[in-house]
Amino acid sequence: MAVAFAEVEIGFVPTSTDHRWRDPIADEEMLDLVLSHGGHPSSGWWPRVREHSLGWVGARDHDGLLVGFVNVAWDGGDHAFLLDTKTRGSHQHRGIGSELVRVAAAYAAAAGCEWLFVDFRAELAPFYLDACGFARTEAGLIHLTVVDRTGRA
Repeated sequence: MAVAFAEVEIGFVPTSTDHRWRDPIADEEMLDLVLSHGGHPSSGWWPRVREHSLGWVGARDHDGLLVGFVNVAWDGGDHAFLLDTKTRGSHQHRGIGSELVRVAAAYAAAAGCEWLFVDFRAELAPFYLDACGFARTEAGLIHLTVVDRTGRA
């Protein structure tokens, strides 16, 4: 389902980066960002994921280097899901990540989503709960790589 986005007024939070909704990001740029963030890049991951996204936000420095990213998946209706928030290791703790989330939330709302969900490791709680304004909720999780054929973990 395609969604047309009008220009969204999201205000301006001064950072040293340009945050763009649906920024054209090449697979090589994503591989470099994931590696710089301390992750394990997988060639071809971004082109496969991109087609299932409501949208994403790329953050670039003044030279055009991709320094941040967040993906917004959705159910085609009221629910959006924040995934894969990343800030280049050399650019962390500058407000780039929280601005990525803020822009993503504004565009998800503009698409008609009512809820934005995120899950995270415990050490990221200050970022998501304090810096980004998420509320703590109860949730459930099944680790599918350890589920047996009966559906039990």
